[in-house]
Amino acid sequence: MRRLSIGRPGRASRLAVCLTAAGLTAALLTGSGNATASPEPERTTSEFTANDGVTYTATNNLLPSAGGRGREWMLTWAGSADPAKPDFLAVIDATRGSRTYGEVVNTVTLGPGLSNEAHHMQYVWHKGDRLFAGGLLSDTVFVFDTKALPALKLAGVNSTVDTPCGTAPDAFQVLRDGTAYATYLGGPDVPGPCTYTNGEVRLGNGAAGSPGEIVRMDENGQTISEIPAALAEGEDPEQCANVPKLEKATCANPHGIMVSEERNIMVASDFVEARHFLSPKLPDEARLARQTVRVWDITNRDDPELLSVSKMPDGPRAAREDEKMWHESRVVMEPALPHKKHHKGAFASSMLGGAIFYAPDVTVPDPKWREVFDDTTAYRKAGADRDVTGAGDAGSWLMVSPDDRYLFHTVMGQSTPYGAPLDKTTGMVYVLDIRKLLAAGDNPKCDIDSIDEAYRGGKERDCPAVTSAMPIRDTTDGGPHWGAMDNFQQLRGGLYKETERIGRLATSNYFIAGSFSGDGNHEVCMYDLSKSGKLRQDTRFRDENTGRPCVDFDRTSWPHGDTGPARPHGILFTVSDSVLK
Repeated sequence: MRRLSIGRPGRASRLAVCLTAAGLTAALLTGSGNATASPEPERTTSEFTANDGVTYTATNNLLPSAGGRGREWMLTWAGSADPAKPDFLAVIDATRGSRTYGEVVNTVTLGPGLSNEAHHMQYVWHKGDRLFAGGLLSDTVFVFDTKALPALKLAGVNSTVDTPCGTAPDAFQVLRDGTAYATYLGGPDVPGPCTYTNGEVRLGNGAAGSPGEIVRMDENGQTISEIPAALAEGEDPEQCANVPKLEKATCANPHGIMVSEERNIMVASDFVEARHFLSPKLPDEARLARQTVRVWDITNRDDPELLSVSKMPDGPRAAREDEKMWHESRVVMEPALPHKKHHKGAFASSMLGGAIFYAPDVTVPDPKWREVFDDTTAYRKAGADRDVTGAGDAGSWLMVSPDDRYLFHTVMGQSTPYGAPLDKTTGMVYVLDIRKLLAAGDNPKCDIDSIDEAYRGGKERDCPAVTSAMPIRDTTDGGPHWGAMDNFQQLRGGLYKETERIGRLATSNYFIAGSFSGDGNHEVCMYDLSKSGKLRQDTRFRDENTGRPCVDFDRTSWPHGDTGPARPHGILFTVSDSVLK
């Protein structure tokens, strides 16, 4: 057994990972919280026997207050803070005007495994989609049928034996045919050569190491193909460190993923070599903080062609930062794609660099990336002190609205290792108007190349403009890591349809326990978005126990029992199938 760790110790906790024959399992510290007891739920269980021989179960704990199926729901993928208690999907009433608005009406508990480190689901849900939910440390993906919302049925499980060339599943994109692409952040199950579905071979240094991969799954989560993310010829060893060192260096640790079926393009951003990231005992830790974005042609859905691997450029703050870890290009967590077919570009954001990059055409062999926004500008808009900058600010979720008007971004707040004063830093969610940048086509002028532009926004007319920056100040343990946009519109008669005009956003405040950015305050919050891009917190979205805005996951009781606090990560808006047109 080899003991691994991800992240730097937090103020009161460390997340540890053990590699066993069954995969990666996490040992998490317990939390605390208070709430009133829930009424007796209706319990139903579904099960699935995976290729590892284990029979997995999902048990609905549906409260009487769920009151039928004709509503909008927010699904929240949460891990128990107590390693002896089950992880679960919380189903929250997200129906405007409902008497149970903000109430957790169902929890779907998983078994038999514990401490999966509940992480991401897909970015957006559409009618008929299955739900893909990843266990980052258990190396397991759970797939749910959503047709009977607010109840969920376990439809499939992708276990450790199904992806020998990758570990640590992170993000998902569901295609129109019901299949999905998933990023696997970490390397193969065991060190050495691994053969992918197309017959290609890459040498890896083991679980939670390098190189990661892309996996295509069917609608039940079964592996269709494992797709290499690393270049066969290797990558720049001066830029890409691997521990242990690989014969052919690679930065392939894909985290975020975006797909355009119309353009046959898939984009993934490289994060970190997870098991060693920010270890104080390792030299050259900045070279473990990835700076790259990868683009594939997915004309052959089962065997995409890797078109390009691009390093993000450093911006004007880099010249003032002594530590390379905080340069604008470091830790490219998320990409984002416009939705209209004639927009060929892509965005990418850096977690420790605090910047947003853009390439006007990612279909070419050598995309031209440039910095188009610095989080420092959003901090000024949010009213933060001048010495709070984008460096080390843990920027996370990044999405383009379906109408290609806005770019949404969450920021957790400057991390303690950076030395940020906790009384000054803040998390935030902000909105950029990107219409002029996209309208510039192949020849945008925007380029953040001066300190003044980093603080005040780009001088060129086509640079993104901040329409709203909402500070989230309860961040001594980290601010909002993830978000979701409500892509549904309520019609007369209780029906819904999908819409390109986004009117609500939600955020979840948790990253990874014991990480450098903190444990978060474990809240899920709702925000209204005006037509002009202004954010306002929806204070009607309240916790049913505390009566305060936001749903608090630091509680004692849940529909499934008194299992204590939980940590919400992935969130997603969904609608009951029977009322969605």
